[in-house]
Amino acid sequence: MLQSKKRWNVKHIDNPLVDEFAKKLNITPLVASLLINRGIQTVEEASQFLHIEDESFHDPFLLEGMEETVARIRQAIENNERIMIYGDYDADGVSSTSVMLSALGQLGAQVDFYIPNRFTEGYGPNEQAFRQISDEGYGLVITVDTGISAVKEAKLAAELGFDLIITDHHEPGPELPEAYAIIHPKLPGGVYPFKELAGVGVAFKLAHALLGEAPEHLLELAVIGTIADLVPLVGENRLIAKKGLRYLKSSTRPGIEALLKVCSVKKEDITEDTIGFALAPRINAVGRLQDADPAVDLLMSAHYEEAIELAKEIDNLNKERQQIVNEITQEAINTVEGLYPPSENPVLIIEGEGWNAGVVGIVASRLVEKFYRPTIVLSLDHETGLAKGSARSIPGFDLFANLSKSRDILPHFGGHPMAAGMTLEAKNVELLRQRLNEQAQEVLTEQDFIPITSIDTICKIEDVTISSIEELQTLAPFGMHNPKPKVLVEHVTPTSMRKIGSDKNHLKLVVEDNGFSIDAVGFGLGHVLDEVSPLAKVSLVGELSINEWNNMRKPQLMIEDVAVSEWQLFDYRNSFDMKRFFQEIFTKEMDIVTFNPKTVQKHAAILPMDQVVEISTDEQASLYKSADKQMVLLDLPDSTQRLNLLFAEGQPARVYAMFVTESDSYFDTIPTREHFKWFYGLLAKRSPFDLNRYKEEIAIHKGWTKDTIDFICQVFFELEFVTINNGLISLVKNSSKRDLIESVTYRNKQQQIEMDKNFIYSSYAQLKSEFEKLLASADE
Repeated sequence: MLQSKKRWNVKHIDNPLVDEFAKKLNITPLVASLLINRGIQTVEEASQFLHIEDESFHDPFLLEGMEETVARIRQAIENNERIMIYGDYDADGVSSTSVMLSALGQLGAQVDFYIPNRFTEGYGPNEQAFRQISDEGYGLVITVDTGISAVKEAKLAAELGFDLIITDHHEPGPELPEAYAIIHPKLPGGVYPFKELAGVGVAFKLAHALLGEAPEHLLELAVIGTIADLVPLVGENRLIAKKGLRYLKSSTRPGIEALLKVCSVKKEDITEDTIGFALAPRINAVGRLQDADPAVDLLMSAHYEEAIELAKEIDNLNKERQQIVNEITQEAINTVEGLYPPSENPVLIIEGEGWNAGVVGIVASRLVEKFYRPTIVLSLDHETGLAKGSARSIPGFDLFANLSKSRDILPHFGGHPMAAGMTLEAKNVELLRQRLNEQAQEVLTEQDFIPITSIDTICKIEDVTISSIEELQTLAPFGMHNPKPKVLVEHVTPTSMRKIGSDKNHLKLVVEDNGFSIDAVGFGLGHVLDEVSPLAKVSLVGELSINEWNNMRKPQLMIEDVAVSEWQLFDYRNSFDMKRFFQEIFTKEMDIVTFNPKTVQKHAAILPMDQVVEISTDEQASLYKSADKQMVLLDLPDSTQRLNLLFAEGQPARVYAMFVTESDSYFDTIPTREHFKWFYGLLAKRSPFDLNRYKEEIAIHKGWTKDTIDFICQVFFELEFVTINNGLISLVKNSSKRDLIESVTYRNKQQQIEMDKNFIYSSYAQLKSEFEKLLASADE
């Protein structure tokens, strides 16, 4: 057995809509079922989803405050007022800022941008920045991707005499800022038909309203923030992403071309993953380590030479960011394991003096991956007495809602149900930890702390073809609420398994079922090779892809999780390195079962003695709880009976057959009846005689070993045919006739030879068969 890393939640579709979708939309049942899994219930919705590029953008004036906002901006342009775009330092904020700068620049506005420093100013509008902006003579400030929580700052703007327009998408609090206008798709009472826009989506809608038509040339920017901010890729976000990727592939914007170059990405290869794993991390890295201005400068650059220098600078910052993240993550893990064990803390709040506040969100994400708990990572500043940080959550725990209950100690926080940022006094960290743990205990169960993988469908290998995988791409771009389809391939046979990669930490295998086969690759799953036994059938969860190499295209499964549902036998008999096994493969979950104390004594130096289970009697064997255990059978008992008793309590998960032995009973010659008959005749003629004196002479005469003679004598003794006294053997006259099998020594010898034959000197398939018999008899 091999337990999967996550709970597998397989979506079973038994819905007449599958056939209807497939027939009316001319799609496969697989794609039809995936659409239904995504909550689509009508053919019209399905068609709209599949052909989103044929849809139009919603009327931007459906957003409350849009008319006042457009009028005020046009007034500012006409009056040559200076306009300041106030953005945020992440990829959504940077792309939002760039969209507004581009749109207003196109209209001839006098416009500039301001992005606060994460470290000296923190998130969102702040008093110092607003006073500086006012002193520099700006009459209009437009926030993008920020501002919905800036209640005090909005009042300050009015006092300073400039108009403040807020465009944002973060969750509105109970009190809204008193701004000139607020454009937000989630405002209470709002009628805008799509609520889930990213910050850049809201900025794009404002650009749409200002320019009179949807500025599709700005979609190459809008797609970056939309995908990077992990908003649901459905509805209008899907339209932005789908069209935006197309524009990104043909972009002539120097900043984008330079960024693609340092990422080593060709335009034709651009997908949503290009943004998620290449472009966005580099844009984010700037604001995580310093002022985010260079990221905006890059996207707005008009000259390739300038852009390529900025892109190289940003790429280097990203490498530095990666190193810092790795260091802080390890410190945070050590803190969790040392001070805040997950078993006692449903919410993890980890703080560190001087940690880079720009990367704590990434660290929080990594801790969630490792410990699967809602996590807050805070950077403590001893001089200011403040803690700044980021939070990431798991399904079932709404961060925004739960943090909102501590507004009294969170003067600055904002975010979503799954992510948030905050600043609080360091002295209140323990109080926040206490409150959130109490809140989590009320709403989270033990099941909530086990990660879930949602599986869209169970696939047969024969159904996995190039064409079927290509059709899955009609669902792209993938993201939140439209994840890449995950499939389950059940109970298939590996025909080839090997570790790959320079560190041999990846897995490559070929699996077969009913004559069909498929290649599969699992990154970071090299260890699984030691956990799948020969002849075992595996179940694989992953994503289907097409492997293109040497002008050949083949279906491929990218594995995320592996399971084996049956018990497994691992063969470590004969020539193997016992020391390597206990150093590299052995785990704390395994029992070392031994039947002979001498075996333990001989190998005590390499055995984890606290996990050794000695079975020296049938009673001990019958009391052993074998069900679901991982058992290392270090040696063999004298009889199959004891093995039967060992497995009486249930089927183990794994058996590691080691069978260290000090003798080779299988190769010993068991005396035949002719041997016994000849020796009995000798005794009849010469008894009594001294065994010690004549044993060697007899052995040479007959070509036997001395052990053979000792064995015959012991059998005769047990059958009461002879007496033995200090080496003097005498035949008992008129002894009763008895069969050799009545001798315990003779019987044990036969059993031992049979045991060696079946368990030590057998093939793997034969050994597996013997264990199957044992387990079957235990069930009877």
